Amino acid sequence: MSSNRDVDHALAYPEPPASPLWHRHGAKARPLTPAERRRNRELLDIAQRTPRPRSPRPTETLAEAS
Repeated sequence: MSSNRDVDHALAYPEPPASPLWHRHGAKARPLTPAERRRNRELLDIAQRTPRPRSPRPTETLAEAS
């Protein structure tokens, strides 16, 4: 029977520090206008209603098809 004390903690790598690129500096993003919000909602609604295609698209290009 093993316990937590049996775990070799030297094998657990420390988490690397966060990249400075992950931190946002300066101004925050501009808030969306009501028109932009409405457009995003409409596009999301359309995307959620549209059924996904069951089969993959044919691999032949337009040049090969003609």
